[in-house]
Amino acid sequence: MNGITDRLLKENTEAFYVFDSGKLKQRIKSLRNRLPDNISLCYAVKANPFISGEMRDDVERFEICSPGEHEICKALHIDSRKMVISGVYKTPSVIEAMVSDGDFEGIFTAESITQYELLCTLSEKYGRTLRVIPRLTNGSQFGMDETDLEEVIKGRTAHEKINIIGIQFFSGTQKTSLKKFRRELEALDRLLIRLKEQYSFEAEELEYGTGFPVSYFKGEEFDEDALLQGFSELIEGMQSRPEIILELGRSIAAFCGTYYTHIVDMKQNKGQGYLLTDGGMHQLVYFGQYMAMKQPFMSVVGKENAVPAAAWNICGALCTMNDIMVKQAMLPDIEIGDVLCFENTGAYCMTEGISLLLSRELPSVYILRENGELYRVRSTFETRQINMPEYERMY
Repeated sequence: MNGITDRLLKENTEAFYVFDSGKLKQRIKSLRNRLPDNISLCYAVKANPFISGEMRDDVERFEICSPGEHEICKALHIDSRKMVISGVYKTPSVIEAMVSDGDFEGIFTAESITQYELLCTLSEKYGRTLRVIPRLTNGSQFGMDETDLEEVIKGRTAHEKINIIGIQFFSGTQKTSLKKFRRELEALDRLLIRLKEQYSFEAEELEYGTGFPVSYFKGEEFDEDALLQGFSELIEGMQSRPEIILELGRSIAAFCGTYYTHIVDMKQNKGQGYLLTDGGMHQLVYFGQYMAMKQPFMSVVGKENAVPAAAWNICGALCTMNDIMVKQAMLPDIEIGDVLCFENTGAYCMTEGISLLLSRELPSVYILRENGELYRVRSTFETRQINMPEYERMY
């Protein structure tokens, strides 16, 4: 147990998160080292808004999908030129406020003809040239199909203040198949070539949400080096040559987070061992958890090297039978008051939970800086994240 963790455990009687800024920055460097030099990175704020300010100078863009995320990024002093205002629904009044703000210089995506027309109207109303990237659908509710996208490109000259700078495409999440990446990139390449040949539109950029995977469970590890090498070769083989901006959330943020929760009760029910914690599924959600049937990377703090002694079902504090975090986890000798540490919790784990169920407290959130300084950015009883100027220095 390191000194900072020890002090945090003494000060927190309830579950909490720690996001390690040093690990975050190292992860970004690691991705850049294994991807082509000309690729830029766009961080999807929805993966974890708390750490956005930690990478202001480490990524080229931030994808913002809600008014709340925009307010957080403003409070964290993220340059609006780095903001991509995305999202399947854009509140018209919020978009108008951005367009009317002369200091706002972000990029807007267009998920539909309706969104595109709103941007056209507002650009004329306020006399502002807007940078826009129409979003191509992946076959879901996101984006527009090729027919609508081509109509937008074909008619772009009718809107002098709309500057369509490229195309956005998000394909999914937790993708490990190079064959799927190949199909997508070849289709995108053909589309960009056709748009140039038919409509004299040469995309400056392609913002591509790759859905790179993260290993959350034991036995599901994959060869990331091979995946990124193969992906890089596919990018370099494209005939169209737009700037490639990779929109990543999980792949950037997951590894910087740890979640700590206390064992508050132990029992045996019909031959099954149950541990009750002060956390639960409202605070910890792993992608692909499947009713706790998989084993995440976790340990008992201070007993990491102890020999496993018994199997336990680890449950949270919510009064629902669904609140099971892990089934049949082999743990060493434990007792009430021990603390469980869950790894790879930097992305979505704290934001996808059903936080309002039973009105339990939200966990405290800390950021550990590279120089060893620790900041509390949200305490247990606060309902919002603390703005950057209000970060509370702990040590």
